[in-house]
Amino acid sequence: MSRYLLTQWEPENQGFWRATGENIARRNLWISIPALMLAFVVWSLWSVVAVNLDKGGFRFSKDQLFWLTALPALSGATLRIFYSFLVPIFGGRRFTAFSTASLLIPALGMGFALRDPSTSYSTLLVLALLCGLGGANFSSSMANISFFFPKARKGFATGMNAGIGNLGVSVVQFVTPIVVAAAVFGSLGGEGQTYTVDGREHAIWLQNAGFVWVPFIVVSTIAAWFGMNDIADAKASFSEQAVIFKRKHNWLMCLLYVGTFGSFIGFSAGLALLTKAEFPSVNPTAYAFLGPLAGAITRPIGGWISDRLGGARVTLATFIAMIVAVFGVIACLPHDGGSGHFAGFLAMFVVLFALTGVGNGSTFRMIPVIFLTQKQREAAGGQETARKQAVHEAGKESAAVLGFAGAIGAYGGFFIPRSFGTSINATGSPVMALYCFIAFYAVCAVVTWACYARRNASMPC
Repeated sequence: MSRYLLTQWEPENQGFWRATGENIARRNLWISIPALMLAFVVWSLWSVVAVNLDKGGFRFSKDQLFWLTALPALSGATLRIFYSFLVPIFGGRRFTAFSTASLLIPALGMGFALRDPSTSYSTLLVLALLCGLGGANFSSSMANISFFFPKARKGFATGMNAGIGNLGVSVVQFVTPIVVAAAVFGSLGGEGQTYTVDGREHAIWLQNAGFVWVPFIVVSTIAAWFGMNDIADAKASFSEQAVIFKRKHNWLMCLLYVGTFGSFIGFSAGLALLTKAEFPSVNPTAYAFLGPLAGAITRPIGGWISDRLGGARVTLATFIAMIVAVFGVIACLPHDGGSGHFAGFLAMFVVLFALTGVGNGSTFRMIPVIFLTQKQREAAGGQETARKQAVHEAGKESAAVLGFAGAIGAYGGFFIPRSFGTSINATGSPVMALYCFIAFYAVCAVVTWACYARRNASMPC
């Protein structure tokens, strides 16, 4: 093996795995995790910045603010489609370093733009779209990590990478209110803006929301370049990976991942603004981080449980429980002139986030099992060479599907906040949007049961 290029990589070979493979795989995983966390930080910046724009002197409508929180998910999901195929073309180490470095563009851009409240809305929309670079990194990161681990550990590995990576959503919502409340960078960061609450004047430095992440991004980029590896056998052209578009299970898993991850990132983007709209007396930034934190913590748990019980069973139970949780959210909203029940609203959303985390882990556990099983069935009865080739092809296809499903799932981050905004504009309440979510989760539960979880399913996993 060269320093960066692994010319031999056989994670399913237990002797190789114990001797050298496990240590290398773990090193790549632990460098990948903080890089992915920073990607989620940048992707989710607007979910908390938008809530504070009025304090910085920016004046936008509720619908305009929902657009700012929704656009990063739209661009991130679209870029994920391309990113999901790039790791086998360029190599995991090089692409992780490049994609992490690209986060400097929106981080610095927001830092400079938010110093001036006269910055145009169109400029902020462009910066919101550029934050999608963070969302795109997920597909390349997950595809890369999936190559390093054997079938029995993929649920754990992808769950840890995505789960701790997802913590970036909670971290940014916890850290941002703290750093914008102080002149963290002194004169170097620029002057703050002032606003008045109950006759008292306060200062805010919105630019810190972008600037504070710059040194961490630089360090993570360097760590990826010098500490990670490329796998020679993982090389594949786009045409070799494009075979997944002919696979039925690719499209079915995309649907299920919209229900799990799409819900996680969509609720993360929209919860703070939804709280501000429905419970005006509550400070949404004080609680918004709790939901994403719950979802991030439970994602590796979902992968771990699925390694033992089977991903399909866990996914089915998750969708059923999500339906119940959304009904709970509806019950706690203000209605008929009442003020609603904020504690119950928050509790139901935390439960909902936790369920999305479990579902994220279980669906990503299902994908490599489905494609390995399919390839092994095709190679059954063949020579040892054919069986090895089947495992090799399954690894490439499942990596591409992990990335592509992540791309399609991320569109939930656009549609959920936009659904809230549309529902509130049309009816004065988000209930219409929530009922649509319930219907969609019911469809996902039926698909999971029919194709993967029921007795004698065509592809049990």
